Amino acid sequence: MKLSLYYAPTTCALVPYVNLTEAGADFDIHAINMRKGQNNSPEFLALNPQHKVPVLLIDGAPLTENVAINTWIARQYPDARLFPSAPMDEIRAISLMGWFGSGIHPHLARINSPAKFCDAPGSADSVRAQAAKALDENFAIADKRLAGREFFFDHYTAPDVYFYWCLRRATQFELPVKKFGHCMAHFERMEQRASVKNVLAFEKATLDRFAA
Repeated sequence: MKLSLYYAPTTCALVPYVNLTEAGADFDIHAINMRKGQNNSPEFLALNPQHKVPVLLIDGAPLTENVAINTWIARQYPDARLFPSAPMDEIRAISLMGWFGSGIHPHLARINSPAKFCDAPGSADSVRAQAAKALDENFAIADKRLAGREFFFDHYTAPDVYFYWCLRRATQFELPVKKFGHCMAHFERMEQRASVKNVLAFEKATLDRFAA
């Protein structure tokens, strides 16, 4: 089986990159420079007409969307224990990824690019303020869920890195997330994982190469 991950720095493509690494999968990386519009090239649009990363090619067939990609990884590599073993907990893990993907991620996008959501003159600050309020509410919920826990389940699972990416993106936007102590402890714990260190090093090297 041949696997190729289409990835762009700072994006949520970090999530399957980490989980493929955790699984010990053999895969290729195709780094996409979104600032130069490579995600809108005919070649990339043939893989994902939505011009987004991540895309995971599985024997040449593209799979998109983080929830689906990371569910596939977890089920393809069961020995990596990327999902909890109990069937209901597996469903809860997928539910968590759905929350991160639809309840947190879109608000981060509004912080980053408010004009994509409302192009009325002078609306950017309002869009960002409403997004920041929604993010604050969601991080407060996550903080309670992480109280007294190292991870969302009894061990590292696929949703942990999706939440890590969400919180990392919030810190990059300088949002006031340090008040969420349990979230920040989870964040720091994640940054000690070899898989995360590996991906962050690749991200830095890729950004340096794109800037050259």
